[in-house]
Amino acid sequence: MNDVAARNRRNKRAGARWEAELRDKLRQAGFDIERLRLTGVEDEGDHVIRRRPVRHRPFLITETKNAKFEPGAFIKEALRERDNYAAHRGLDPREVDVAVIVRRRGASWRQAYVLTTVEEFFDLPPEAAP
Repeated sequence: MNDVAARNRRNKRAGARWEAELRDKLRQAGFDIERLRLTGVEDEGDHVIRRRPVRHRPFLITETKNAKFEPGAFIKEALRERDNYAAHRGLDPREVDVAVIVRRRGASWRQAYVLTTVEEFFDLPPEAAP
């Protein structure tokens, strides 16, 4: 049991280092990025990037992952967190982009994967429920 707990602590620390590295490097590149606080079931994602000048949507919520690659679960979590971020600020979720940034083993932060959905990327309206 101690081995599992120790591994979990190491993984959590590695994930925190990855989040901080991504945030710091994006700031150095000129992005207005802020770490979001964890709020349990009301979690809002890991970071918000404020876009200036505003291109399409003024905010981008990112969920940052340093874990086994599970795109479906990652996207589901990120969309829920984007909705929480918007709701807490009285924003329409369509004003807020969302992306999952997944660390790529053995590569620099610049070669990380960015995941989203076709619907989000192309700003398509939600499909009607069947």
